[in-house]
Amino acid sequence: MKKKLKFLFVLFVFGLMITSTVPVRAQCAMCTATVETNSENGGAQAKGLNKGIMYLLAAPYLAIGVLGFIWYKKYRRKNVDLTNMPNQKLNLN
Repeated sequence: MKKKLKFLFVLFVFGLMITSTVPVRAQCAMCTATVETNSENGGAQAKGLNKGIMYLLAAPYLAIGVLGFIWYKKYRRKNVDLTNMPNQKLNLN
């Protein structure tokens, strides 16, 4: 019963998030006006702003990916045949 109630609550919150959309102003009014005016006049300032946002968005994912790769390489299990090993402690790291 608790799982069903929890699922209904999550579904309700998700439904509220979808139905109540509000336009978000992530930039200051001055920056927004400058970019809109520039893009209407054929400028490339909006493209540069979008590329900068994508660059800033990609940096944390790249850092986490590198750390994950290092962790995987350091702590993965080695292929060791344990059937012919003497009875002693093994250090696989």
